[in-house]
Amino acid sequence: MILHYKKLGEGPPLFILHGLFGMLDNWMTLARKFALEYSVYLFDLRNHGKSPHSDDFDYYLMAEDVEEMMRELELSEVHILGHSMGGKVAMQFAVRNAASVKSLTIVDIAPKDYPAGHEMIFEAFSAVDIDGLQSRKQAEQSMEAIILDAGVRLFLLKNLHRSGKNYKWKANVSGIEDSYENVIVNSLSPWDSYDGPCLFIKGTKSERYIEESDLPSMEAFFPEMQLQEIDAGHWVHSEKPQELLETVLSFLSKQESQ
Repeated sequence: MILHYKKLGEGPPLFILHGLFGMLDNWMTLARKFALEYSVYLFDLRNHGKSPHSDDFDYYLMAEDVEEMMRELELSEVHILGHSMGGKVAMQFAVRNAASVKSLTIVDIAPKDYPAGHEMIFEAFSAVDIDGLQSRKQAEQSMEAIILDAGVRLFLLKNLHRSGKNYKWKANVSGIEDSYENVIVNSLSPWDSYDGPCLFIKGTKSERYIEESDLPSMEAFFPEMQLQEIDAGHWVHSEKPQELLETVLSFLSKQESQ
């Protein structure tokens, strides 16, 4: 699948992959700073943002989409950074294309199965009468009783866009919900590995995403991995953007100097 993307800057290529119900615009502020040193490629993953929708949705297919974009862009080697769901896509891509990955950066996700935890998100989307919607404010009011955190509501409502007189969701909400079991699984096989430079970044206030008990499997799949912590929740890039920027740039510069 050919994905919607944006390119910023010049230099060694850096791919950035967003999380569930996100889109490339979520990373635009940081991308502009990375772009001072790198050619940054931001992608909307399938079923997200402006990329095509499909009933087929899993990490193998999303990694294939990234492979197709590498061919489309005529790139042979990239740094790749992924957050949450995008981190799992990046892992899958790296174990399948190790020779093409100069470095791997994973933000607040581990190679493991996760318990279901997005029921309220799907409920909030369903609470919005998208066909009869008159305003964004009305959509937010429909979500308020379900999603108490205003920041989370704002994040979800970035998926709302106006098409003529009507509103639509950018994300393929029903398709993602139908394939949700494919999102929470660890798609890596026991024999998968990527032995290149790998940085995991954990948000210290995001306890369940990377736990101490995850380290053995992280090291098994990614034997050269290192782990750094940032005092933030799961959305590290929006809570501590400067610290994340400095952490990633330091890691990338070491790989470029070798």
